Amino acid sequence: MRSRVLVTGANGQLGKTLRDISGDFLDLIEFVFMEKAKLNITKHEDVILFFNENKFDYCINCAAYTNVDLAESETEKAMDINAFAVENLAICCYKHNTIFIHLSTDYVFDGNHTQPYTEYDKTNPINIYGKSKLLGEEFVRKHIENYFIIRTSWLYSKFNKNFVKTIFNKVQEDKNLNIITSQKGTPTSCVDLSNFIVFLVVNKIKKYGTYHFSAKGETTWYALGLYIANYYNSKSIITPIDTFNSKAKRPLYSVLSNRKAMLLTNETPKDWQDSVGFILKDLANN
Repeated sequence: MRSRVLVTGANGQLGKTLRDISGDFLDLIEFVFMEKAKLNITKHEDVILFFNENKFDYCINCAAYTNVDLAESETEKAMDINAFAVENLAICCYKHNTIFIHLSTDYVFDGNHTQPYTEYDKTNPINIYGKSKLLGEEFVRKHIENYFIIRTSWLYSKFNKNFVKTIFNKVQEDKNLNIITSQKGTPTSCVDLSNFIVFLVVNKIKKYGTYHFSAKGETTWYALGLYIANYYNSKSIITPIDTFNSKAKRPLYSVLSNRKAMLLTNETPKDWQDSVGFILKDLANN
């Protein structure tokens, strides 16, 4: 029997990626994709009504407010989407016996580590975005036991706006770029993350809790930009800089440990270079 799966935030890059690969799993999963225009998860009554009228085995929440700098001035909006809307979903998932899969971020950490963060490390966000995402996590744990919180980092895809796609477009035009070296993390493909999420659903995994999922390895934004430029033998000159003007503080080190997810899947994540290369090929062919 197919699992019926609700995907909220369907117009985000992760939602679009799940839709893109959903055709490969039609025999196993019936996906229902809902964007904000169809279901505004910040409106509690709307969420209640929607769940009362529809039955789902899983809810994958891809909806998020992700503008880190703007969140500093749009605090209420960031909290509404990243925290209180998550609470709305968690409450309804509990009432309707729906397994909740919620996406979170490496930005729940302060970045003071020098080795990859595990799921058991203390959280301490240093910006509004991170605080809003952490509050969303806390609401999930408060209201439901059958949940997966998946923290990921530096997401990119062929969809929407993201660092890899932005740099790809600029190096195609041989534009020179200044990119920071001060932050270290792991670029993570929405394709790889989507496959991990589908793994949980297809295999009906019951080992609920918080998981970290990212690619293998670590890098800086500068090294990632340089990799993209070199991939195309671009004439762009990529210059390293220490900092850039931003309203929000960023964690200087936000690499996530994948060990718990690896034990679950019995697979090693792909190297970040391989996954970036896959998306770059896709972008070049479109």
